[in-house]
Amino acid sequence: MSRGGIQGFETERLSQILAARRLSQAQLASLVGVSPATVSKWRSGSQAPERDTLERLAGVVNVTPEWFTRAPSTKVSLPLFRSNASAHVAARAMLEARMEWAQDIALTLSEFVDYPELNLPVRRFTDPEHITPDEIESAASECRELWRIGRNAVPDLALAVEGAGVILVREETGIAQIEGLSAWSEVLGRPLVLLSADKDNGYRSRFDLAHELGHLILHRHIPRPTERDRHKQLEQQAHRFAGAFLLPAETFANEVRTPVTLDDLLLLKRRWGASVAAIVMRLRALKILDEDAAQLLFKRRSARWGAKSEPGDGDRPPERPRLLRRTIDLLVEENVMSLESIPRHIGLAAHDVEMLAGLSEGYFQGKPKVVQLARLRPTSGNSHEPIAAEGNTVVPFRFTPKRK
Repeated sequence: MSRGGIQGFETERLSQILAARRLSQAQLASLVGVSPATVSKWRSGSQAPERDTLERLAGVVNVTPEWFTRAPSTKVSLPLFRSNASAHVAARAMLEARMEWAQDIALTLSEFVDYPELNLPVRRFTDPEHITPDEIESAASECRELWRIGRNAVPDLALAVEGAGVILVREETGIAQIEGLSAWSEVLGRPLVLLSADKDNGYRSRFDLAHELGHLILHRHIPRPTERDRHKQLEQQAHRFAGAFLLPAETFANEVRTPVTLDDLLLLKRRWGASVAAIVMRLRALKILDEDAAQLLFKRRSARWGAKSEPGDGDRPPERPRLLRRTIDLLVEENVMSLESIPRHIGLAAHDVEMLAGLSEGYFQGKPKVVQLARLRPTSGNSHEPIAAEGNTVVPFRFTPKRK
């Protein structure tokens, strides 16, 4: 029990904000005007800040003072990062904290709306050695069947994922080496995916999302590995899932002409929404190319275009998440909550809510142009179909009154 200071100070919130803002205890102490030892006591729970100090602390890290007294939600499952390098420890901690905040936002908004029901294939693997290539192909095929998207190119993977009940976030993280992460939320009863927006490449972003989808389906019940080889094995399986999902064998293989050339692959890239590199990996998995032929194409690709880019990379803008943004739009449009009250209700800074919910910068500073997506559910309980917008199928969700 803490001695002195405000009642109910949550030490986990302090750890979370240090990670999210990438601050050391010494840096935070300097900003707040206290000693590093004082911050250490706050973090251990042996002492809590006084009211005026809490005000300074909250102002420095840009949250409400009351946020520090809110009991944190149950943590999401431990994400599996593509890079396990020790140099990225602080970056991974920051992204995990952002994921926790995305959970907080989604949980707060769930007081008002029903999200789409979770609709993912269920796999209960506990050992990656049991996950065969055929199992991966089967899981990818079942996912398409559940979502009723056939065997052709997926027009908008972000929309499909959100329609299946996944909370999707895409924001600039400043950490280009980590393209994405995913985790399961116990309190939401659904998973979350956070994608990096630092690389403005729609082809790579789609593959990153399909990769995280593979982790969510195949590796939900597998402990996060510390061994490098085991970690690499999980990554390769998620890569295989992404290729199988984006480029289904039955239809994709029929469009491949042999001998395979880079120019042919550029045409397939545009049609299927997958990079030339991803297509070559898929052709190798389908045994249309052997290892030598695949390596030869990779060498030609690097010699012709370089290792990190391909022609047409800028032709396809990254797909944007909609669910959290449209939920907030709906609450504002229907006068359920005022603009300024939403960040305050969540407890985070307006800028953080804007980034995590995919809102435009400055959204909470003035009433935005709102696209109506759904009608409020009448009190009698009769629901209405959502209204289409932006020329796409709309992720369905229903409005429900705030729980008292």
